[in-house]
Amino acid sequence: MSASTSGDYVIRAIRPDDWPRVKQLRLDALRDPIAHLAFLETYEEAEARADAFWQDRAVGSGEGSTAARQLIAEAPDGTWAGSVTVLIEEAGTKDWAGLAVERRQGHVVGVYVRPEHRGNGLIKALLDAGVEWARDRGAERVRLLVHADNERAQGAYRKAGFVPSGVIVPFFKDASQDELEFVLEWPS
Repeated sequence: MSASTSGDYVIRAIRPDDWPRVKQLRLDALRDPIAHLAFLETYEEAEARADAFWQDRAVGSGEGSTAARQLIAEAPDGTWAGSVTVLIEEAGTKDWAGLAVERRQGHVVGVYVRPEHRGNGLIKALLDAGVEWARDRGAERVRLLVHADNERAQGAYRKAGFVPSGVIVPFFKDASQDELEFVLEWPS
């Protein structure tokens, strides 16, 4: 997938030399008031990671990667407005929660749009680009997990065409809370 435009934004895959911006966007995302419901790590954990981690991430999910793709939305002024990452999960494996992966699928993670860029359809454009990337790699569907209390994100995912599958997974930080699986499927 090459760069595409959505309104005034350019949506593209990250590049290896983008790693400082990848790190900064992640740190900014981890400062969001609901980050504790949305991300696996804390700001402190991410900030403490060595530059080599961010460099590896930019290579492993950037242009040319077939297993993962981080897409960013670049605003006209050059700032990164948001990002999504899609991982390819292979049939016959288990996901991070130990659930069986029944078919080749994309798994959306790390969704973030800066507050000043929310409410304009950008998250849908990012998700659409991620879905297209996964579909081009033979995924039969795309899924994501969202905290049961994260109603803002659930609304955005519904607007992008994702629907609850009925699968509920214990929240990775507190098993007494739930995450809901949302999926976007297409006819075979």
